[in-house]
This record gives sequence, structure tokens and C-alpha cells, in this order.
Amino acid sequence: MQRCGGGNKILYGLTLATGIAECLGFAGLVFGFASLVFVLKQDGYFSQMCVNATAANNTSYTDCSGQDEHFSLVFTIASFLIAFLSLPNGYLFDRFGTMVTRLLGISLYAIGTLIMAFSSAAYSLLLFVAFPCLAVGGIILLLTNMQIGNLFSAHRSTIITIYNGAFDSSSSVFLIVKVLYEQNISIQTSFLVLSFCSIIHLLRTFLLMPRTHIPYSPPSDYSYGLRFGKSDARDKEETEKMRQVATATGLAELDENADAQGQLENISEEKVPSFRSCVQSWFFLWHLLWLSLMQLRHYLFIGTLNPTLNRLANNDPALVSQFTNAFAITQLCGILCAPWNGVLLDRHKGKPRAPGETEREADLRSAVVSLFVTALQCLLFSVCATVPVLPLQYLTFVLQVLNRSFLYGGHAAFISIAFPACHFGKLYGTVMSLSALISLLQYPCFTLVKNSLNGDPFYVDIALTFLVLLVFIHPLNVFLHCRRMSRERQKRPPVNLGLLTEAKT
Repeated sequence: MQRCGGGNKILYGLTLATGIAECLGFAGLVFGFASLVFVLKQDGYFSQMCVNATAANNTSYTDCSGQDEHFSLVFTIASFLIAFLSLPNGYLFDRFGTMVTRLLGISLYAIGTLIMAFSSAAYSLLLFVAFPCLAVGGIILLLTNMQIGNLFSAHRSTIITIYNGAFDSSSSVFLIVKVLYEQNISIQTSFLVLSFCSIIHLLRTFLLMPRTHIPYSPPSDYSYGLRFGKSDARDKEETEKMRQVATATGLAELDENADAQGQLENISEEKVPSFRSCVQSWFFLWHLLWLSLMQLRHYLFIGTLNPTLNRLANNDPALVSQFTNAFAITQLCGILCAPWNGVLLDRHKGKPRAPGETEREADLRSAVVSLFVTALQCLLFSVCATVPVLPLQYLTFVLQVLNRSFLYGGHAAFISIAFPACHFGKLYGTVMSLSALISLLQYPCFTLVKNSLNGDPFYVDIALTFLVLLVFIHPLNVFLHCRRMSRERQKRPPVNLGLLTEAKT
């Protein structure tokens, strides 16, 4: 970690800790949808979609497949928007900075919770507004918190994955809502409390977050929030630009005591890749496929979990509640699983690099293992989810939360490693937005299962499992790229920033 004064250490520590708490308690609520659906059904949401039907043996039963379809559509729209709107959110973050972006996210979050607080079974359609607001507001909170990893350069990827793990674990908040509901506390009361917490997000925005961005790596006198604007050593915007260019060119080893503008001129001789060239690269395209296919597998699993458990448990409400609680409890482990991916990504930090090897090259080498392990986890999770055995779903839940915590943390970390820091928000948002288009396939899949496969998703699950095999192309491509870079490095002398500075002066 960079050198910093005692006051800054306290500030950085408070920012890190409160950011984890914020993501853990609020950012990813929408992914606890399976727990909330159980409560919403009890309250009669979309109950008008249940109809009386007659089975083949002339026995009557209540067919609620239409109700399940509406709940699935609510989750499909929310999960689509959480990804699709990441592009404008990323642009907003890169262009206007942290404060403006967070104010938008907090407003959406407050609107979503208030709508839920004043909703009822008679106004079930309000779910189509509330959940997208919760989803988009939550991802904005995550996006603005991930930059905190820049404050701790030696553990940057680990911190990014911790935030994504906290985001995953926050889905267990709806389990708490379910437990409180069983203790006669209405979901309206629970959402009023969640809405009131928006005040905490506002206080943190003004007191413990920067107005613009946190540079990578920040100088020793860098401050923000309570001390914003009081740094007496160098201009923040100049420093941030210098750091972004340095990161983009792979020359992040800067002299903290040298003249900032002089170093910036030297580094600027290296061309920073444009946003367009990044989007058109093979890294971007294979990473998009890697994220999209695994995200589709997770979204379909979460969105159809309740009807799947009902089918496997023969519509036993007590058994369905037991497995729903087990799923929600495993989601708490996301924050415990995610740092292991960060350890994989940061395992080379502090170790000597090969002669002439840049920090970016070393980061990419570490990313290969992370990408491969994440793909392998998803394959195992998909196989277990395909087998229609109820007790096996406990293992499926464990593999699902493990893989999901690796997936999004690894996604954010790879974008920060492979591409210039000045394009992070836009590239992160672009990948999420494009992957959202593929995630829309979950609703046609659900409709296919409901109408053509008699509610049995076995063949759809098999098809998705074979599609998951394609994600192994991405780590293979990065591995081959690293090997090419190693061969090219051996043929040319390493870049020495000190010599460049001396020649310039």
C-alpha cells in the first residue's frame, strides 16, 4: 500500500469499512428475489393469475403458473436493467464523478423502497417499477465503491472482489424480511426502514467519498470527503490524469517526489488506447461472452428457483420454505468467498517480476487462473442444477454463491487490469449492458419450460450447460496473449521511466 499519513489511513479505513457495509446491506437486494417471492405470494401479489384447473385424473387443483410467470418477468426486467443501464451509469461516473452518480443511485434506491412500502396485492403491477429502481440504484452503489480499491494498490483486486462479494451477500437481506414477516412484521414496514437508510448513504456520499474519482495509485497526501480540497501538495485533477495515463501505458512505477507535469509529459509519449479500440479488442469480446453466458445461467436459476423448488418438493410449502431459507443463508457467504478470487488475482503482488515485465503483464498472468477457476465453478454449478434431485440442491446453492462471488468480482478486476483506468466506468458498463441483452433469453427459456416442457427445465438446463463450455475460451485467449507478450519482451529492452525523465530534462 502507498505511504500515507495517519489521518489519511483513518480516512481510507473508514471509507473501506463503510463501503463494505453499504454493499452488504443494500446494493444487491434484488438477487434475494426468491426469498421475497415466498412472502409476496403469501400476501396475494398476482394471485389473480391463479386459476382452477382439472388434472388428467379429473381432480381439481389451483394452477398458479401464470403467477410464477409474472414474478419471473419482474425479475427478468430488473436483472436486465441492472446490466443494460450500466453503460450510461458508467459514462456518468467517468464524466461527472462519484458524487453526481451516487446521488442518482440513492434517489433510485429510495424510490424503489418507497414504492414497495406503499404497494399491496391490489397494486401488484408496482413491482415492475420498484424492482428495477432497486436494481439500478444498487449497482450504482457498487460501481462507485469499487474505486476504493485504488487506495490500497497492493490489494486492489482483493478489495474489488470483496465489494462484489458484499453485493452478492446483500441478497440475504430479503431473508431477514421473510423472517420478520413470519414474526408478523409486514413487508411494508421493512421497506420503510430500508428507505429511511437512504439518509446514511447521503451522509457517506458527502463525508467519506470523493467528489470526482480516486486515482490509481494516489499520492501520499491524497485526501477527500471531510478533508476534500485541503491537500497542500498537488492538484488532484492533474494527479488523477497522470495516474490514469500511467496505468493505461503500464508505467505505474512513478516517482512520488518528481514533478507531476514533467512525468505526465514523458508518459504521454506512450499512446493511450482509445475506448473504441478497447471495445473492438479480442479481450473485450471474449470477456463479454465469458460474463454473458455465466450471468444467463445464474439469472435463470434465481428467477425460476421458486417454481423449481415447488416442483421438486411436490408443492409442500414447509419444504419449499426450508430450501428457500437455505438458499438465502448461503448467499451470506458471498462476502467470504469473493476474497479468495482477489487472492488469486493479487498473489503476485510484492514478488519480483521478470526483467522488463510490467505490472499489467503480471496482473494478466494472475487473471488467467482466476478466469479459469470461475468458468470451472460455473460448469459444476450448472451440472448440479440440472440434476432433478431435491437434496442435491444444497450443493447447488453452495456452488452458485461461490461462482457468483467469483464472477462479478473477477469481471470488475479484469476490466481494471486489461484496459486503461480512464475507460473503466464506460467499459464496465458496456460489458454489463451487452450482457443484459443475452440475459433477456431467460424469459423465453422460462416460457418454453412452462408451455412446451410441462414445467420440467431438464433439457433447457442441459443446453445451458453445454453453452457454459464456451467460457473456457476466454482464459485460454489471455494465457496465449501473456505467452506472446513474454516472447516479445525478451526481444526488446525494458522501458525505463527514469531514463525517459532524465532525457527530457
